[in-house]
Amino acid sequence: MDFMISDRIQTIVEMINEFMEKEIIPLEPEFLVKDFKDLLPILREKQAMVKKMELWAPNFPVECGGMGLSLLEHGLVSEALGRSPLGHYVFWCQAPDAGNVEILHLYGTREQKQRYLNPLVKGDIRSCFAMTEVDMPGSNPVMLETTAVKEGDDYVINGHKWYTTAADGADFAIVMAVTNPDASTYLQASMIIVPTATKGFNRVRNIPVMGHEGSDYSSHAEILFESCRVPQKNLLGPEGQGFVIAQDRLGPGRIHHCMRWLGICQRAFDLMCIRANERVISPSGKTLGTRQTIQNWIAESAAELQAARLLTLNSAWQIDKNGASQARDSISMIKFVVANTMNKIVDRALQVHGGLGMTDDTILAYFFRHERAARIYDGADEVHKTSLAKRILKAY
Repeated sequence: MDFMISDRIQTIVEMINEFMEKEIIPLEPEFLVKDFKDLLPILREKQAMVKKMELWAPNFPVECGGMGLSLLEHGLVSEALGRSPLGHYVFWCQAPDAGNVEILHLYGTREQKQRYLNPLVKGDIRSCFAMTEVDMPGSNPVMLETTAVKEGDDYVINGHKWYTTAADGADFAIVMAVTNPDASTYLQASMIIVPTATKGFNRVRNIPVMGHEGSDYSSHAEILFESCRVPQKNLLGPEGQGFVIAQDRLGPGRIHHCMRWLGICQRAFDLMCIRANERVISPSGKTLGTRQTIQNWIAESAAELQAARLLTLNSAWQIDKNGASQARDSISMIKFVVANTMNKIVDRALQVHGGLGMTDDTILAYFFRHERAARIYDGADEVHKTSLAKRILKAY
């Protein structure tokens, strides 16, 4: 295992950290009280600055217009960006676009790349990914009710999706739908590109998450497909290969999430330590940091964060060297380890902040609201633990 950080990446991370402190984190008070769409003008200004710094799209291939960082290198960058909810968006490596870029690059036709991939990498358009369904278990992507039936030269799509992140304002969706119902379980579904302006693509609502429905990129939509007709040339990859493509997308996608969560861990940890040192709790001037319980939380959080970081970097290194399939066990481990580490550290930081932590005067309440879902999406903790345990036991 070689986690050596090159001088180039070290410089890039330092530049990003400085930019985050000066340009991005100061925007958070507005972000917490305004609609995301109201921030777009200032965010586009920041994105223009990122492009001038030549730090745009760090994880996208060079031939597409990105920096072409390896997964391990991107892990270090992503942690720096993850300290703010705005970081990945401003540097243009945000989900779900990051995953869509990967599969368009791997499976898209020349025409699809020209129409969808190139403008997506440039930041001219956004996209969304419609897989999760209202009445089907989200942790099992082979269980789908949405269908795409051939009629003439078209697919006609009918189905009901939700938690389609960033559909509000997206130019197109990549939709998982059953095209081959009589095939074997893992060969029934396909991925199809659907422009959101297509008749029959109906965004029902932005789903309120802990009371906040959000807008534009910062939202999760419920989508109803009603006789939504698109050309068969919009098929992404071979027909019936939707599950295979989904695994190519979701494996690295889980790594991306963990990298971002590490940034949240670090931000929450920093805020907790600052608060512990500053919050006076007695007439003699003693602070929260003098209390053993707080000291235990800080020590435990520091150790847990470092362990989660090293486990994630190791997983990224394995994928870079041997591919996602060979790192399957490690990916399952980090999915539930890092998600739980993040939730624990955010909860401790909020507790140390007391009543202040419950307000939107810090970023902690936002993290608490929106990152609890980390233990659910891209496979619930329990699913990953069960799958991992079965593979481990099989070896014995």
